[in-house]
Amino acid sequence: MSQSNLLALVVEDDNSWQQILSEILSDFGLTVSVASNLDEATRFLRSEPHRIAIVDLSLSPNDHNNYDGLRVLDAVRRLDPNCKTILLTGFATVELAVTALTDYGAFTFLRKESFHRGQFRDIVNRVLASAPQQSANASSTPAADSASRSGSATGRIMVEKVLIVDDDAGWRSILEELLTDGGFQVRACASFGEAMGYMRRERFSLAVVDLSLKGAVALNLEAPSETSNQEGYQLLESTRSAGIPTIVVSGTAEPQEIQRIYAEHAISAYIEKQTFDRMAFRHAVEDARISLQAMSELNALTDREREVLDLLAQGLTNKEIAEKLFITTNTVKRHLKAIFEKLDVHTRSAATAKVAGGV
Repeated sequence: MSQSNLLALVVEDDNSWQQILSEILSDFGLTVSVASNLDEATRFLRSEPHRIAIVDLSLSPNDHNNYDGLRVLDAVRRLDPNCKTILLTGFATVELAVTALTDYGAFTFLRKESFHRGQFRDIVNRVLASAPQQSANASSTPAADSASRSGSATGRIMVEKVLIVDDDAGWRSILEELLTDGGFQVRACASFGEAMGYMRRERFSLAVVDLSLKGAVALNLEAPSETSNQEGYQLLESTRSAGIPTIVVSGTAEPQEIQRIYAEHAISAYIEKQTFDRMAFRHAVEDARISLQAMSELNALTDREREVLDLLAQGLTNKEIAEKLFITTNTVKRHLKAIFEKLDVHTRSAATAKVAGGV
């Protein structure tokens, strides 16, 4: 399909990179404009709408402290909001890249030192295949959004999305096949930048993360081992903050390190690639899915109902719960009735099991 009526903008001060990016974008049939600084980029953005913009973070030669690229991202957001941006950089820390994704609306970011034409082409393909912002909004209705968030009458999320982050194409293929067979809609990517881009745009029920991602940038964190890759750990922090149950599938297998990951990142499961078993992986996915459903149900409880349920899980009787909360036993019974209905259970032990599953 010809893209000849669509415009692309390259904002880059290095002639070699201008050539490389323009060549690839032209292969898609895009008409490419090139700017080498913020002022030129702003003029292009004011003149015509663009479908995609590739923006270098630093637009001043050899100045690692120049972040004019972020100002370009801001200009795109204001002047050409349907233009998708890709941040290209040789200097960014993970924190700065996350800022570009979350605060400046970048689609994703790529590092020059690990730039790969095939990966870049895949990203451009995804941008061109995605609907412009207004079309995407028009096709979504409040009712549809509500249904997507709340799920079916049984409490199961209607369309569960899973994020796979692994830089090995073979492993991505294996995991994608297993999760697609499990009824998930899969988003598979190879880098921290792509993963953060997906997490900014979509809601996920599960994440499967490899800790050893190539081309990591250094973070000011205490490394657990000499060979550890900090991008994987940063992703675990991000999925935990977003409330996404996460399974680690990794080649790192030292017992102390695995214990630390469970303790610090609250992952759902850790599966070693060296001893990977498809059935064990499927069980881990189902356990994470059940845990997510339990958490969703528990979120439907009021604060008082949750207090009652927590005390019930500690083995207290109705009378003891009433004394603890300074309420009557009849009030406790009413709360328990509401709890049982919301959790779709009929016994105290079943309700207690929901608490264990949702923690």
